[in-house]
Amino acid sequence: MNIEIHDSALEARMLKQIQASGAASAEEALLRLLETQEEQDRWLLENRNEIDSKIRRGIEQLERGEGIPEDHLDAYLAELKAQPE
Repeated sequence: MNIEIHDSALEARMLKQIQASGAASAEEALLRLLETQEEQDRWLLENRNEIDSKIRRGIEQLERGEGIPEDHLDAYLAELKAQPE
């Protein structure tokens, strides 16, 4: 199979990915990208129920008025990021 890239921006991204990953070829870079995407897809599928549950809980909290006002959101997120894990 031969793949042609006609979009110069996409070609530049592919070349950047080859360099960044240390891949020896476009084929190797594509293989790594596909493996990464497949792993993400597997993780999402395995965790779909938990993710959906958290989304539903968040929506319910917003509907009860428990959300964070937009003008406080940046400070709240900065506070969360500052907390040790």
